[in-house]
Amino acid sequence: MREKDTPLYEVFLRPRNGLSHRHVGSLHAADDTMAMQNARDLYTRRGEADSIWIMRSSNLIASIPEDKESTFDPSDPDHKPYRHPTFYVLPKEVENM
Repeated sequence: MREKDTPLYEVFLRPRNGLSHRHVGSLHAADDTMAMQNARDLYTRRGEADSIWIMRSSNLIASIPEDKESTFDPSDPDHKPYRHPTFYVLPKEVENM
């Protein structure tokens, strides 16, 4: 079976420390079961994951780069200033916010 004849899958792993799943790569497989096995073999050899998600790339919906302005432009900051609290002064004791 040739690579172009098999579906492309996207692989997401959740690390053992409980963070969110992250995209780690793509792979070709004949079916969902083989995709899961290949993802496990390729991306979790050192036991770095607690969970694996796979999905067919054809099912992935993404934004279009040409629509970046309309997709990611924030609304008028004067309308809802609490969404962008740039007027707060943080105390020195606060390291991460």
